[in-house]
Amino acid sequence: MLLWGAGLCSLAIALGIGLLSDKREQQLGAAIVVDIEGQPPSAIAAEVDENPSSLQTAAAQIAEADATQSVADEQHSEEDLATEQEPAEKLFIRDAVRLKLTDPGLRKSVHPDDLAAIESFHAGQDVPALWIDSAGISPAGKAVLAELGKAEDWALEPSEFLVPPSDYQPISAEDQAAAEVAIGLAVLRYARYAQGGRLSPSNLSELIDQHPPIRDPKTVLTEIRTAKEPGLYLTKLHPQHRQFALLREALRSARAKGEIEPDDLERLLVNIERWRWMPDELGTRYVWLNTPEFMMHVVKGDEIVHSEKTVVGERRYATPVFSASMDSMVFNPKWTVPPTIVREDLLPKLRKGGKWYDRTDNTAVLKQHRLKVYYRGRRVDPKKINWKKVNLRAISFVQPPGPKNYLGKVKFLYPNKHVVYMHDTIKREPFKEDVRAEGHHCPRVENPGTVAAVLLAEDKGWEKSKIDELLKNSKDHEVDLDDPIPVHTTYFTAVVDADGELQTFGDIYKLDGVVARALTEAKKASQASLEASARQLPWKKESNASLAVSSP
Repeated sequence: MLLWGAGLCSLAIALGIGLLSDKREQQLGAAIVVDIEGQPPSAIAAEVDENPSSLQTAAAQIAEADATQSVADEQHSEEDLATEQEPAEKLFIRDAVRLKLTDPGLRKSVHPDDLAAIESFHAGQDVPALWIDSAGISPAGKAVLAELGKAEDWALEPSEFLVPPSDYQPISAEDQAAAEVAIGLAVLRYARYAQGGRLSPSNLSELIDQHPPIRDPKTVLTEIRTAKEPGLYLTKLHPQHRQFALLREALRSARAKGEIEPDDLERLLVNIERWRWMPDELGTRYVWLNTPEFMMHVVKGDEIVHSEKTVVGERRYATPVFSASMDSMVFNPKWTVPPTIVREDLLPKLRKGGKWYDRTDNTAVLKQHRLKVYYRGRRVDPKKINWKKVNLRAISFVQPPGPKNYLGKVKFLYPNKHVVYMHDTIKREPFKEDVRAEGHHCPRVENPGTVAAVLLAEDKGWEKSKIDELLKNSKDHEVDLDDPIPVHTTYFTAVVDADGELQTFGDIYKLDGVVARALTEAKKASQASLEASARQLPWKKESNASLAVSSP
């Protein structure tokens, strides 16, 4: 290039264009060579001779070419530096970590299973630190810190994750261990919260029979250690259900617009949390009965394929929240009176005389409702029983099939400890109401024959005519499903409909407030315990700042 440039400069002088400085000569020569790369000097000279203005054109391109070359040189320099730069050394700080884990203050502020998981993780002599290295926070550490900084986007509280800033550079083994343990505990706390472990749902109310599927902390550390994208791994711990994603997006959108009232915010946070209590897998097809909505839906994939009005239990006899598996349905069923109705409604009438609707002798109530009495499975005469002393565990009351049977024409069986199942009813008036909470625990469905037809068409390929034939029969007939269908009885007071609109429902059992208060109390307790631990953190001392929460 230098020889070509010198030749061009000589050519320019011979043509009387004028003298250029040595620097300018080099620039001009370089510019021409770039523009007509591969051409011999003779060709270049000929072009200039034929068109002297071409030199001016080349001169105009000098700055651009020079700038391009400078950028390229810088890029190559950075690439060479990156290639030559040694990766940060891995740190082996097992003993320092184990010593840090004995800190009494630390043990008061975190879950014991999380401590045990980190201790187990660092038990091996050849296991390096995961979140820090000789340069400071490791790439994996920075990835999870960035995700922890977005906790609010996932309806979690960032202040509950006690971590160093992403640019923190610990020097001593003690400080390195403090950073390693803090990030590890924050990761495990985040994993626990993402999966519904902030609260114990079944302790909030006797109506809630849900147990969040929380992954073992040791498994979390093992999996995230080998994850290509540790931050993405954390996000995948949140429920993958469509409604969770839609409610989360509604929360983010409302916050971004600054258009959310405290009550609306609370409702969204409560219902997002409820989705964390649901099973990981709802089923490829399932029945979703949402109590506050007074509706049941047959869902296939993410699409609702059929819906029906329901009547649920009144507050005194509230319908519980749980998941079970439907394995059969019965056409023209008999009704075995549930223990609660026997204890609270039937037995008092038998002992004192009278019946549900008017006064009469004690056994007349049985005749009115066509109830047959069985003692240890054998039918007996109710007039021969001393109702004040009888062992109720040995007694059962059964209503045979027929037009007056309280279960109507169909019942759907999904065994559960609550002895609750969906069924038909002879009482049709409640379906006309907007608020349909009446009677006892079991949900009643408006058109059970249609529901049966939808489910059995999928399960057995039956035509609706087959269902109609079974409904006309006067005898009970049980149909076992080939593939059991999950049934999820839920309590969501906010859902996003098919049009993307947020729909809200009345809190008929007053459970929203219960969950909201529990979340607030858990947050306060967590922050109080973390505040005590924060005073001893090395990055806290160095910065003399408030609790550090990482951000991207």
